[in-house]
Amino acid sequence: MNKKKVFELAKGFRGRAKNCIRIARERVEKALQYSYRDRRNKKRDMRSLWIMRINAGTRQHGVNYGNFIHGLTKENIQLNRKVLSEISMHEPYSFKALVDVSRTAFPGNKAVVPPKKDGLAMLV
Repeated sequence: MNKKKVFELAKGFRGRAKNCIRIARERVEKALQYSYRDRRNKKRDMRSLWIMRINAGTRQHGVNYGNFIHGLTKENIQLNRKVLSEISMHEPYSFKALVDVSRTAFPGNKAVVPPKKDGLAMLV
């Protein structure tokens, strides 16, 4: 990498990392390594976020995430996790229909009644 390209990439760095070629080259190389790594980590983080959102939506209807996904695959419903998370957030009735389809497809998806929360009533 030539000097001009290094200084263009080092623009905005603090201290001598923006105007001393030796330090700038090291910092630019490290920054490029971080950007390469984090482009992959961003995909991983987004997938885990989608899974958390789907799990929260399914637990409101008494089904856990794994059984929900298993029921959808048995019914051959091929929606990816990004779309499922958007549906769970913005279209709760459509998501409820998907949970019901998943529940009928997989017998492990029994309707679980969540326990009553009488915590404050018991204290008073």
